[in-house]
Amino acid sequence: MDVIWALPDVSGFAVTLDGATLVGERRDGQRSVPLLLVHGFGGSRRDWDPVLAALDGEVSTIAYDQRGFGESSAEPGVSFSHANDLVALLDAFELDQVDLCGLSLGGATALGCALDAPERVRRIVLVSPMLAGWSWSEEWIALWKAIGRAARAGELETARSLWWQHPLFATTRESPRAELLHRSIANFSGRQWVQDDQRDEWPMVERLHAVEAPTLLLTAALDLPDFRLMAELIEAAIPNIARRDDPAAGHLLTLERAAEVAAAMSAFLRN
Repeated sequence: MDVIWALPDVSGFAVTLDGATLVGERRDGQRSVPLLLVHGFGGSRRDWDPVLAALDGEVSTIAYDQRGFGESSAEPGVSFSHANDLVALLDAFELDQVDLCGLSLGGATALGCALDAPERVRRIVLVSPMLAGWSWSEEWIALWKAIGRAARAGELETARSLWWQHPLFATTRESPRAELLHRSIANFSGRQWVQDDQRDEWPMVERLHAVEAPTLLLTAALDLPDFRLMAELIEAAIPNIARRDDPAAGHLLTLERAAEVAAAMSAFLRN
């Protein structure tokens, strides 16, 4: 594991791990504890751009592409954990402690890091988070299987179209930032629909009570039932948590409510 290259100011980096290279960017600010941003499934660090544009400039940030997404590589057949990758990234930069913000899949990654290495995490922001080891509803599974069948048949454009049309993104498709979502999906390789080498995990819901870091939970009333239920369980289980629920937004608060997410995050991290 080593940092291949890194530049000052707003700097790019690439970190090699077992079977992967994680690519990302750092932005220097005045605060000593950096904020590390973790994107959702099918996305990349670019999905944080609207939030970063509105974020307090004093915050130092690290945004990276999770293994196999965006510009980060993943060697087929090498089992891994996104949470372990995140801890390895902290090690590579010799960061004793960070603030974490995770969207959807990135929320599970952030929570996994907080559970496995609690001393490394000062505060957590969860945006429409997912839980690892979740038992998905029949409705979700049916839609997911249709996408997977198309991808495995080599029909990636069909798979991307089905993902774009997924009910998860209904409100985002009607928002001013719909094109950003469409572009993100168009750039997604789709490899995880065909083969995902993530290790199976014990249901995270059974470990949430052990999260020690103060947590801000940002959710949306128009999100899908699976994510609404996950949010309810997270809110009930984590001891030190505050929740803000947007009554008129959907899953991708980072696109639909970027300025509001940035403001809530900045205020929470200042405390």
